[in-house]
Amino acid sequence: MNHAVSTHYFINHRLTTAALDKISDAGIPAVEIFCGRQHLDYHNRAQTDELAHWFRDSEMKLHSLHSPMYNDDVSGKSGPQAVVNIADLNKARRIAACDEIKRALEIADKLPFRFLIQHLGAPVDEFDERKLDAAFASLDELRLFARNRGVEMLLENIPNGLSSAERLNYFLGLTHLDVGYCFDTGHANVMGGVEKEFELMKTRIKSLHVHDNDGTKDSHLFPTLHPAGTIDWKTVIPMLRARQHQYPLLLEIKESPDFPQPLESIRKIFDNLESF
Repeated sequence: MNHAVSTHYFINHRLTTAALDKISDAGIPAVEIFCGRQHLDYHNRAQTDELAHWFRDSEMKLHSLHSPMYNDDVSGKSGPQAVVNIADLNKARRIAACDEIKRALEIADKLPFRFLIQHLGAPVDEFDERKLDAAFASLDELRLFARNRGVEMLLENIPNGLSSAERLNYFLGLTHLDVGYCFDTGHANVMGGVEKEFELMKTRIKSLHVHDNDGTKDSHLFPTLHPAGTIDWKTVIPMLRARQHQYPLLLEIKESPDFPQPLESIRKIFDNLESF
């Protein structure tokens, strides 16, 4: 399978061209950049210009951008007002969320990428038909803004009341939006199970987030390496490989003191996964 990695593994550090050099030197052909402002400040033109110049001269591709989850630079620790939620029932907050996502999408004007990975609602959101209406209004606007920049929005399965595979299918059936999916193995593992969730989403999947956990906590563990991981990769990898033309094998892991040389670990993960 084609390989890619999310910069999520060092989300608490500023994204620099030196970091991208290290990823490229590790032989990883594509990346997804996570839009946390402490990492990639998409409001900061100097940083985005620097990254754009780097990608123009590099063979490594920017596969996707992960849409902002918070508008602050401390991963939402400044308070609930920092949450970026396209399904917010408060219209003013929803408009502000869309504006924040548009700022991230504007990167594509100078740094092209194929997909924007979008959450439907916040992690704590429970199911509510009104939130689906709010999300539809947001996505209808954002998809046009993205399409004008050559970007396709993908909805990700996340552990909330709106975004299980079944609920995402319900949402698209209700709204008739032609939207693809980003399938997250770790999220599926704490929801209905990886195989079940994949089966419901598989025809629309255009990108992956591959990571592991203990089946209860979304901890983004290193697949095949961390002893607490519970996903049966011997079953999951052949399932993913059967549709490999739709997506790369993209790791979205979390920085861990157990793995002080993450790029070496990432190469080992890819080797292990490809052996199944």
